[in-house]
Amino acid sequence: MLDIAFAAPRLPADGALVLPLPAGAALAGLAAEADRATEGAIARALEAAEFKGEKGKTCLILAPGAGLARVLAVGLGKPTDRPDRVIEEAGGAAVAALARAATVAVAADALSASEAAAFALGAALRAYRFDRYRTKEKPEDKPRLAALSVLAADPAAAEAAFAPLRPVAEGVFLTRDLVSEPPNVLNPATFAARCRELTALGLEVEVMGPAELAALGFGALLGVAQGSANEPRMVVMRWNGGPAGAKPVAFIGKGVTFDTGGISIKPAGGMEDMKWDMAGAGTVTGLMAALAGRRARVNAVGLIGLVENMPSGTAQRPGDVVTSYSGQTVEVINTDAEGRLVLADVLWYCQKLFDPQFMVDLATLTGAIIIALGHEHAGMFANDDTLAARLEAAGRETGEKLWRMPLAAAYDEQIKSAIADMKNVGGRPGGSITAAQFLQRFVNGKPWAHLDIAGMAWSSKDAPRTPKGATAFGVRLLDRLVATHYETKTE
Repeated sequence: MLDIAFAAPRLPADGALVLPLPAGAALAGLAAEADRATEGAIARALEAAEFKGEKGKTCLILAPGAGLARVLAVGLGKPTDRPDRVIEEAGGAAVAALARAATVAVAADALSASEAAAFALGAALRAYRFDRYRTKEKPEDKPRLAALSVLAADPAAAEAAFAPLRPVAEGVFLTRDLVSEPPNVLNPATFAARCRELTALGLEVEVMGPAELAALGFGALLGVAQGSANEPRMVVMRWNGGPAGAKPVAFIGKGVTFDTGGISIKPAGGMEDMKWDMAGAGTVTGLMAALAGRRARVNAVGLIGLVENMPSGTAQRPGDVVTSYSGQTVEVINTDAEGRLVLADVLWYCQKLFDPQFMVDLATLTGAIIIALGHEHAGMFANDDTLAARLEAAGRETGEKLWRMPLAAAYDEQIKSAIADMKNVGGRPGGSITAAQFLQRFVNGKPWAHLDIAGMAWSSKDAPRTPKGATAFGVRLLDRLVATHYETKTE
């Protein structure tokens, strides 16, 4: 993680200086001091570039004087339209523009303590890089930036505001690491082993192997896993930060560490992307680490079903019928609709064992949701309006946006089976909806939301707070949901 320190305002003697500037505002404070030290070079450059502080705009000034190598102006937009995510995006833009700078200071003296912390968070999120397998990278291709100094009017207050954000960022990074790993490294067993490491944060971690899952009757999950030499796991992570006996909140993740499609095999083109079919499980793992890291005042449980979906002589066949942990039977029409089978058993286990306040599952479940929503929103399906509204609000606040999709009994007709209780696909029409209808049969009336994150788990381009690659979509959204609505309030 980027090394972030908070200090009192002072003009740095060298390196790069970032000036977060509101729309239409004159240079003031440390920004004005920098302009005077450079004999007006900063103001002249901003005027020549017609920089007006609009949200998302930047202006880079090279060697303006006073020993500064670079000055970067970052627009914050109008003060009346400036939620924390805008400040975070400005921090991310600064890191993206100054990745080759050795030292960077941020003139945050005009920002509030919470805004200075938000700027630092955005910078940290954008600075993430997964490079553990690069052995011959040229020095000029590597970022040099390792530390950021945030010059705040009240450094102690800004640092205090950043303290609960740091473990959330670390949870995001854990998720990005997991999702980025190659599938020959991250299989169900190694994923579960990494979850065990989270006991250092105070999480209780239980790992169940194939024998335990068979004894429970996890026929749907085990059916998906039976074609692979890598045996399945289910991991249960518990954080007990709330009152003893209080019902937990629950998060469930699909963890298909590689998805070939099984016997219903996928086309070869782009199949390498299926290493991140475990992104839902990755998000749940990062979220649980974040809640434990910031000592959240809530009881929470995270459950992930980990399998590899492979074609082989022992693989599940189209036409097989499996008996789920709930006792309901499923006719498997397409072995590439495997995630819902994994989630079916884990959802039922969660509601039966933990009786949670609600359940939220996350899964890269359907290509249909990408056709419907593209890469701007995750699809949300919910049986509870209050939970849905709270999730939507948390998504707007964090920039991890959700769009509520319908659930209706009419769609159940598409997953009727002639020989079992249901079949696992309902055809192309409304594919993401019929998948959600399938999952709803395993929540047993518990308040529940399903987040189909297939279009959001991986980005093919850089974004303000997320470099190209794994996004960790959902970690910050669900952390905000918990922090706003479900933590025990302090006196």
